[in-house]
Amino acid sequence: MTDPTLRLDENVTNYSGAYFTASRLIESRTSIFQTIEVFETPDLGKLMRIDGCNMVSERDEFFYHENLIHPVATVHPNPKTALILGGGDGGAAEEILKHPSVERVTLCELDADVVELSKRHFFGVHGGVFDHPKLSLVIGDGIEFIRATREQFDLITLDLTDPVGEAKALYSQTFFAACKSRLASGGALTIHTGSPFAHPARVSQSIANLRAQFRFVNLWFVHVPMYGANWGFASGSDVLDLCGVSATEIDKRLANRQIGARQFYNGETHHATLALPEYVRALLR
Repeated sequence: MTDPTLRLDENVTNYSGAYFTASRLIESRTSIFQTIEVFETPDLGKLMRIDGCNMVSERDEFFYHENLIHPVATVHPNPKTALILGGGDGGAAEEILKHPSVERVTLCELDADVVELSKRHFFGVHGGVFDHPKLSLVIGDGIEFIRATREQFDLITLDLTDPVGEAKALYSQTFFAACKSRLASGGALTIHTGSPFAHPARVSQSIANLRAQFRFVNLWFVHVPMYGANWGFASGSDVLDLCGVSATEIDKRLANRQIGARQFYNGETHHATLALPEYVRALLR
């Protein structure tokens, strides 16, 4: 029986949000960075919370991870190298490695405990990707990794917490410029931007910072059940324009690359999510 006291609130603003009720707490630990909890929930299966915020769940992770990865990875004609900053649950890495041209993925996660708990409890999210021979796991700070590495990547994905507190620096023009310096020719950077309804200033600023660095900036939105909101994603590139590849071509590439096991992404959803309503367009002027 569900314990009504195990209510997992997710605040979207200071005054609204979504909630899910857990049936039990599976595991809790406090790392040197944060408190990590794993719950069993009736609606979402296993769910991870970090410092009281819902981060990933088994049943709805595909809304987030497929849209974080596939729009850019599919538009790129031949991605071979990828870097993920954050993403310790492994979901983004699993999606990138569905593209057969990818030869190497580097996953840089700050907190080793997030990786350990994900390995133990969230196989349904990562599919065993941590044992994949193409994946290299680095435990460390993403900003320091970008400063230190001399590698070039076709795809850089920032799978991060929201741009508040210390994480705000990871959404700045300065950091986007540092990431751009690590992109190979024809590469692209991808981030999530938050909710345009709940976080309009955050979305507007993130896009402005991307536009200061990149020729093509694309923005798309997907409802993520666990977040209780329409959630934004964005890409920046000097070559790749996500609107420039037809739905037919997207489906052709997915078929040719034999990218199966998708629950959301296809050619039609690629373009549907890129269609911006007027209230979002107003944020970008």
